[in-house]
Amino acid sequence: MRLISANVNGIRAALRRGGLAWLLSQEADIITLQEVRADDETLRKVLADGGLADWSVAHAPSDTAGRAGVAVLARLPAVPDVRIGWGPDDEFSGAGRWLEVDVRGPGTDPLTVVSTYVPTGEADTSRQDEKYRFLDGMTRRMEQFVAEGRPAMVTGDVNVAHREADIKNWRGNLKRAGFLPGERAYIDRWLQSGWVDLGRERGGDGPGPYTWWSWRGKAFDNDAGWRIDYMFATADLAATVDSVWVGRAPDYARRWSDHAPVVADFSGPWPQARG
Repeated sequence: MRLISANVNGIRAALRRGGLAWLLSQEADIITLQEVRADDETLRKVLADGGLADWSVAHAPSDTAGRAGVAVLARLPAVPDVRIGWGPDDEFSGAGRWLEVDVRGPGTDPLTVVSTYVPTGEADTSRQDEKYRFLDGMTRRMEQFVAEGRPAMVTGDVNVAHREADIKNWRGNLKRAGFLPGERAYIDRWLQSGWVDLGRERGGDGPGPYTWWSWRGKAFDNDAGWRIDYMFATADLAATVDSVWVGRAPDYARRWSDHAPVVADFSGPWPQARG
């Protein structure tokens, strides 16, 4: 199985710039998208125009037009149980930032796949408080997955660079959102609770590979990037992953998003649920 996670920076722009053609060419089985920025009707039309009309689609758009939005596309049949947010008390349920889909392979229990888009935040502002509240909810849900013993993947744009190896100019960003100690501590907690950061586990010690570069200046040409797009897997599932790589564009002119997709290849069937 191949799973791709991609912040498309707007699904219509991704189609126009060749992003959907790239995704289709990779012969993935599951694709998670972030920053879709479209309603259901528009998303399905754009996917059809990009050759993905036959895929199963789950979508959590934002209540605010033109903002956020996450989706999960599956070549495999999707189990009807699709969950948006973390429950009735979730303040982010209409924000288009958390979507869970259960996907079933031949003869297997469902694999839960999450597409998430964490708020960007801004140090010492209410936007940062919002980001921490989202990360709190995300942490509680991830701990539930582990406690339930279900194979699960949490993918997407977390908007946090975990280690110095995950950001080129880490010294200049110590006090900026995206590399604050309080943000990075959440990833520490996830890893300590049993999740595996597949990008780092399969991608070596770094620095990089990065997944986001500013459109401005020479950031992309100089590889002055951030690794903020992740695939986290429960431990049993992580053992079935053969490789993880970043689909960085060959040059600036062929970029179709300010992010690069992350690709995971599985060497065998995912494990059965425990308990």
